[in-house]
Amino acid sequence: MAVSVPGGADVPACADASWPGMVSGLERRDTDPADPAVAAWGDPAVVARCGVAAIGPSETECIDVDGQGWVPEPLSDGTRFVSFGRDPALEVLVPSDYDPAPLLLPAFTEVAGALPRNGLDCR
Repeated sequence: MAVSVPGGADVPACADASWPGMVSGLERRDTDPADPAVAAWGDPAVVARCGVAAIGPSETECIDVDGQGWVPEPLSDGTRFVSFGRDPALEVLVPSDYDPAPLLLPAFTEVAGALPRNGLDCR
């Protein structure tokens, strides 16, 4: 699975990300490049990238999952979630095959929670 490594992937929390072995019953799969800041599960793949640019305040409703804020962005084939209140941020791409997509986010709480806080919270 080809993925791009985000520019902020060199922070310790991304370089040492504790990715889950499974996400909602989906097994982890290899990525190209094989980098500790990116991971994928299943086919079609759920893709997580640690070190993406943080997002600021937005009109989009922030979803709180296990105490971690996520901002969703609908895509043509699924949903992109970006952790809110972390800098750099964690991005999770969930194909529409796995809807309702927010149900997969608890698997990423630990990785997102390890990223530095930036003072912003979901409201």
